[in-house]
Amino acid sequence: MPQLFHRSFNTISKVSIFGAVFILAFLGWLLWVFYHSAYATQATIARVQPVPFSHQHHVGQLGIDCRYCHTSVEESAFAGIPSTKVCMNCHQEIWVGSPVLEPVRESYRTGRSIPWERVHNLPDFTYFDHSAHIQKGVGCVSCHGRVDEMPLTYQAQPLLMSWCLDCHREPEKHLRPRTAVFQMKWQPADEKKPDGTPYDQETLGRELVQRYQVRSLLTCSTCHR
Repeated sequence: MPQLFHRSFNTISKVSIFGAVFILAFLGWLLWVFYHSAYATQATIARVQPVPFSHQHHVGQLGIDCRYCHTSVEESAFAGIPSTKVCMNCHQEIWVGSPVLEPVRESYRTGRSIPWERVHNLPDFTYFDHSAHIQKGVGCVSCHGRVDEMPLTYQAQPLLMSWCLDCHREPEKHLRPRTAVFQMKWQPADEKKPDGTPYDQETLGRELVQRYQVRSLLTCSTCHR
């Protein structure tokens, strides 16, 4: 029987198979890069808000505590969006005629909520409890970043499942005393050992894991309910 294909087809077929493996690997790498990119996670992207609220000004310069606006953060899963009345507690006295605050004044007059753009938006199939994390000593900065340095608020972390699991696997790397949860500039060295020497994060974290009875919850039902 005569040969149907030239000998060169053997080489072409081998190169094609070998090349397909690299192409698939390259496509997989591209998907991984896209999945972790700011375009997909929306990390570092500041949202355009109806009122350009500056955490840098209110938290960093004025020193307003997180709990003044986010009133339910210690008791409930939801941190709470401040009501217009909270804004007007100050702005009935200062910046009274500022055009940029007209949406706030209109909301106060009409009772209609300000349509804020949500910055940290977890999927509906993911359960997160703010109060549980605060009671275990997870600082606001761990998830929200240094909001006291943000003129416009943005999502500081990717909020991917792998990012959450990194903390759940090794909580000692992220814990701080409950009294320091809302402090933006806190460092482990601010805490002193019984002998007066400063703590490092690993040593302090291991002690806090025991003190606050922190468990490394890694089962799916912890977050997916």
